[in-house]
Amino acid sequence: MTDSRTTMHSNASRFFPAAHSAGRDGLIAVGGSLTPDWLLDAYRHGIFPWPMSGILAWWSPDPRAVIEFENLHVSRRLQRTLTANHFRVTCDHDFSGVINGCATAQDRAHGTWLTTDLREAYIRLHRLGHAHSVEVWQETQLVGGTYGVAVGGMFAAESMFYKVSDASKVALVRLVRHLEARGYELLDIQQLTRHTARFGATEIPRRQYLSRLRHALTADVTFGRTLEGM
Repeated sequence: MTDSRTTMHSNASRFFPAAHSAGRDGLIAVGGSLTPDWLLDAYRHGIFPWPMSGILAWWSPDPRAVIEFENLHVSRRLQRTLTANHFRVTCDHDFSGVINGCATAQDRAHGTWLTTDLREAYIRLHRLGHAHSVEVWQETQLVGGTYGVAVGGMFAAESMFYKVSDASKVALVRLVRHLEARGYELLDIQQLTRHTARFGATEIPRRQYLSRLRHALTADVTFGRTLEGM
């Protein structure tokens, strides 16, 4: 019989307190490193980085926002846009372009949480095969996209941007449908916004999120090289 204390210890984070011990605002730790081992350890334990005032901070909010695949809402107008193929959509063709777009589009350049250090850290994760992007193109111009981190059967969507109307919406819908087609179990969007609520995003208690995360981490899935699901 496995000692439950051993199991709990083996599942403990190497760098962070337990996620359920976060403060009321979700803050779990300040400082640390943005190396791949720190970032992957954080995501595996329901924690993510979000710098504040130039200081590296780590969070595990309660409640937690997710998009349930079966609850994805696509308006008729957006579905017509998807069907009409006004855009060309790819994955992992220009990760740097997407994350830089997320940091600078819509006048975010001077108020973004995506610091240079954080962008470089996610680019390293991408090169290691842990972070992925969905790109939306008009001819040869990158006009929108989204990116996130994949760990087991959990995908943490981090940010999205657009330069042309509907481009970020197309990226999000294609990402959700791709993840469902590939067998992912949990799509984490961290915090609910009015924009994501329109797509059917909801909030669940942190305890429920952490339980689902533990299960999702055991899933044997990969992101793949081409987008699936329409």
